[in-house]
Amino acid sequence: MDGLLLVRKPSGPTSHDVVARLRKVLGQKKIGHFGTLDPLATGLLLAAAGKATRFFPYYSKLDKSYEGRIRLGFATDTYDREGRPTSPETDRLPGSDALRTAMKSFEGQILQRPPVYSAKKLEGKPLYAYARRGKAVEPTPVPVAISAFELRSYDPPFLDFRADCGSGTYIRSLAHDLGAALGCGGHLTELVRTRVGDFSLAAALSLEEIGDLHARGDAAVFLRPLEALLPGLPRYDLTDEGARRMKDGRSIGPDHLTSGSPGPALFPPGTEDVRLFGPDGTLLALARPAPPPALFAPFLVLL
Repeated sequence: MDGLLLVRKPSGPTSHDVVARLRKVLGQKKIGHFGTLDPLATGLLLAAAGKATRFFPYYSKLDKSYEGRIRLGFATDTYDREGRPTSPETDRLPGSDALRTAMKSFEGQILQRPPVYSAKKLEGKPLYAYARRGKAVEPTPVPVAISAFELRSYDPPFLDFRADCGSGTYIRSLAHDLGAALGCGGHLTELVRTRVGDFSLAAALSLEEIGDLHARGDAAVFLRPLEALLPGLPRYDLTDEGARRMKDGRSIGPDHLTSGSPGPALFPPGTEDVRLFGPDGTLLALARPAPPPALFAPFLVLL
């Protein structure tokens, strides 16, 4: 079983818990996910089975969208509702206009400090390992991209928001930093991931639904096959000889492509990685343009 699953994660379990449940339900050990959701969070979790796990470098870097709720008035050590307050509660809260202005200031390329209670690594250990031992650490700020941080509604002390951001962004940190910028403190209370790249939460299935479909033998309903993945990478079809060369890890030349595949003069501008398909329509490998007389050099063979 090889492919991509769109899972509707419930609140409570960790992303690792969801993967463990999938392994049990599908009877397959080789399953992973492409982007962690905190236990508190719900929404779209991309998971991969079998050979699709090798596409992590592509799917883990996709932009994401979220909807959620922030409580203003005090901060917590975990930056969400599950943590201990780290500041006295205040009722001196901003108005809507000041709130929108502050949220707007976080849009663009910014430096963000990860939460101390997170899986971000410091000297080979996750930050939460230091925090749970009471050891003070100062996470290094990292650049992140936030294309939208918008106010949806405001009923003090709660505000509902929508955020579009790049990979690596911590929404908990965004909530905490917003509270700090406003001078009143704040923390995340609810979070739903609604989009990852071109994948929408509306297309996701619960663990129970995936289990029922698998039991009925309807894997095609919940599993997106390898051939449907990475559609943004150009496709080239190989002859029988080309497929044999590819399986041996050898370079592919013009004579190893079928007549239906475009020639090298038709490479899209900036072409880096491409998909190579066998005569039967099976995705065989990912490859990169190679110096003449070759066309492509496989770097990820899926057989």
